[in-house]
Formats: sequence, C-alpha cells, structure tokens
Amino acid sequence: MKSIRIITMAMAMLVSMSMMGQNPSKAKEILDKTAANLNSQGGAQADFTLSSDGVGSISGTIFIKGKKFHATTPKASIWFDGKTQWTYMKSSDEVNVSTPNESQQAQMNPYKFITLYKNGYRLGVKEQGNVWEVHLTALNRGRSIQEMYVYVSKSYLPTKVRLLEDRKWSEISIRNFKNSPQPDSMFTFNAKDFPEAEVIDLR
Repeated sequence: MKSIRIITMAMAMLVSMSMMGQNPSKAKEILDKTAANLNSQGGAQADFTLSSDGVGSISGTIFIKGKKFHATTPKASIWFDGKTQWTYMKSSDEVNVSTPNESQQAQMNPYKFITLYKNGYRLGVKEQGNVWEVHLTALNRGRSIQEMYVYVSKSYLPTKVRLLEDRKWSEISIRNFKNSPQPDSMFTFNAKDFPEAEVIDLR
C-alpha cells in the first residue's frame, strides 16, 4: 500500500534547489498560471512515471478535473470524485473505499500539488534551462510534505515534481500532457465494470 499511497500523492500529477525564499511573488505567479492552465478546458490528462526510494518505479496515466482525479497503473486504478476515493487493487480484486481528509487530498491530486503553496509553504524560484524550478519548503515541521520542487515549462505545464516525505525523496515525471474536457463519470468507481471485486468500505 506504500507504493499506492505514493502514487496517489503525486499523481498524477498530479500538477523543485532553488533560491529559497527569494522572489516568492514570481514563484506564486508561475504556480497560479499553471493551476489555471490545468483546468482551462475542463480537465486534462497526462502520462506519468513515479520513482521512489525503496519502491522502484511505476508508470501510468492520470486524468484530472479540479479536485477530482482518476489514475491507472499496471497494479491499481484510483478514482476520486472530490469527496470519496476508490482504490482498486488488481492483484487481489479488491476495492478500498475511503474519505480522505484535506491533508490526504493534498497528497493525491496533481492540481493540489500546484496549489499547496497557498497554505504554509515558503516559496522560491529559479530558471533551469527551459523550465522554472519552484521550491516549496514547509513552515511547519509537522507537515507530511516537508519540501517539494515543481518543474514548470515556459508554457506553464508541470513537467516533474520531486517531494520529500518521511525523509525519503520521490520523483514524478510528467509527459504527453493534454488539456481535454473530462466527464464527471470518469472520477467515480463503477461497480458494474468490476462485478467480482470485493468492496471494502474504510469510511
């Protein structure tokens, strides 16, 4: 489940060495424009690869629409409709149903990654070639995500995220990003598609 939790943290998307504390207004501007871009056409989709210490790497596809997301990997599929999360594990044919709190939501949705700076993070930014490297550092040592780097292209699209949690670094590379309208049904688990799956309600 550790790998699934890390996948959801980031996925996606979901949406970082820098000049810490320097030019925070520029960093905020970049993240604001990136967040707006992610939902400019009613949603987006992208391919991603997650690499993490002790877990290895795994690739998949993510679809997002504001707070909602749906991610698929060879091992699992995850749906989040803004309130309820369904995690389907292919190996066990099980679906775990949960209601993540605000902190957990911030660890799952790429859009949330882009907007984390709005609450309790110091910002910095510098240019690295053709991308901006935005650095977020938690002001409270109790935050689960203590440090994060978000790499943003000059067209305001996220290309990579590196984050520090539990003293371990994880990296999510993002490619084939495409704005496209996403129906709300995309983000809800449909039991008819998994008739044999065991549903475990953890709420």
